[in-house]
This record gives sequence, C-alpha cells and structure tokens, in this order.
Amino acid sequence: MDNSQLAPPLSMPQAWLESLRLRTLPLACASIITGSALAWHQGYFDPSIALLALLTTILLQILSNLANDYGDALKGSDTPQRIGPLRGMQKGAITKEQMRIALIFTVAVTTGCGLLLILRACQSPADMLGFVIMGALAIVAAIAYTVGKKPYGYLGLGDLSVMIFFGWLGVIGSCYLQTHQVDPLLLLPASGCGLLATAVLNVNNLRDIDSDRQNGKFTLAVRLGVQGARRYHAVLLSAATACFALYSGIAGLRPAGWLFLLAVPLLWQQGRFILRETSALAMRPMLEKTVKVALLINVLFAAGLMFS
Repeated sequence: MDNSQLAPPLSMPQAWLESLRLRTLPLACASIITGSALAWHQGYFDPSIALLALLTTILLQILSNLANDYGDALKGSDTPQRIGPLRGMQKGAITKEQMRIALIFTVAVTTGCGLLLILRACQSPADMLGFVIMGALAIVAAIAYTVGKKPYGYLGLGDLSVMIFFGWLGVIGSCYLQTHQVDPLLLLPASGCGLLATAVLNVNNLRDIDSDRQNGKFTLAVRLGVQGARRYHAVLLSAATACFALYSGIAGLRPAGWLFLLAVPLLWQQGRFILRETSALAMRPMLEKTVKVALLINVLFAAGLMFS
C-alpha cells in the first residue's frame, strides 16, 4: 500500500505534530511516574523534582522522535511501501534544514531543563557530575538511534537502549534524585518498566519488519525473524509482569500494591494475539494498544505504591 496516495496534503503545523509523535509521550512518562511513586513510598517525594524530571524525559522523547524522522529520511528507509505512517520529512512537508534547526533547538531546551533538574535535585558535586554525564549520554542516544554513519537502531541495539534509558536510568534515576539513596530492589520495577517500553518498540519493529529488512535496517526483530520476534515479545510481557510481582512480594506491599495485576489479562490477550497473527499488517493497531497497556500497568503499579 502506498501511504502517500492516501494521505491528503499536510499543513506545516500538521507535519510537525506528526513528527513530534505526541502519542508516544505518555509512555515516556511511565518511568518517571514509577520512579516518583517509589520515592513517595519511601517518604521522599518532591513534586518540583518529579515535574522537572517529567519535562526532561518528554523533551528527550521528542528529540528522539525528531531525530528518528531525520535519520530515516536521510537513509531512505521510510518509504511509501512501509506499513507504518510516513512523517513530515518523508511527505516532503518538512525540509532537512528545518529539521536540523528543530533538532538543535530541542537539544538546547532539553539541556536547559536537564540542568535545572540537576541544580534543583543534586546535593553533591559527584551527583551533579554523574547526572550531567548521564544526561549527555541520553541526548546522544536519542540522536544516534538513526542518525550517523552507523546508527545503533540499524544494528539491532535499540531494545537495549530503551531498556537502559526508559527502564533502569529513568526509574532509578528519578527515584534517586528525590531520595538520594539507592535500593538494589529498585532494579525489579525499573526492569519491569523498561521491558514494557521495549515491548512497544518491538511491536513497532514487527510492523515494519519487511520494509526494515529491505532497506538495511537490521532491528532486533529483523535479526530474530518473524516467529522469533513474536516469541521475544511474549517473553518481554511475561518478564515485566514477573518483575513487578517480585518487587511487590519482596517489599511486602499491602493488597493495594498489587493493583497492576488488573492489567495482566490485557497483556495475556496481547501476547496471544501477537503469537497467533503472523502478518506485519496485523501489528499496525497493536502499537497503540501496547503503549496504552504499558502505561496502564505503570500507573496502576504507581497507584498501588501510593495506596499501600
């Protein structure tokens, strides 16, 4: 199917809204919601720090989305034949120069917000230096996913990056900025959050598996193959549930702390659907559903921590 034949001409605001991919932003907030709820549970919640962390994460996601469009457009990997939607650059509504300016502006705003967060939250020079380095790495990772001579998204390393930044660093980092202490047990909910975010990326890659393979974008889904990537998805969903359950059990949460189990049937249904449906086209509606269920589990887990 040629997406360009179906889409009406884009206005400039519509083009930028498409490239911003606003529907991905709630999921980007999941790690901060979970990390801040863990801080609340430990009695150290700071709303101003949580808000700055949330804004910084949203800006990083926007930067990643814009860089993704820019890199894929330069490499020609987003063609009209792909199942996923084409964005502003691919439709010719946004020029390379305009996107470069947008990327520079977003990097500047993200850096400023991140520095405000560090100045507000960090209590020692060591903490400041550590979070400056992590922030710089996050910005580089957001851009290098599809931009550059050897973007890691084209090498099958996108899943690991999502796990690191939207799981471990997002949850543990946002919690640490409020509590100023690290509990090794936090690796469990951080891993659960990261695994669900990785599942979203995997559905996206399953949807585009054919066009990615043809255009030299060797995502992990391409490397695993159709059946392997579907089994991998089931493992991601199961492991995420296990991580949240293990934390709730080891931490001795009250029954309210198990609220996230209400969403497990949705994960089960999704896992069965993805294992059963073998066409890439069937993955198109599943992307939004995966985002919603991943966000729902994180929100329920966070609510359970606050009520427990």
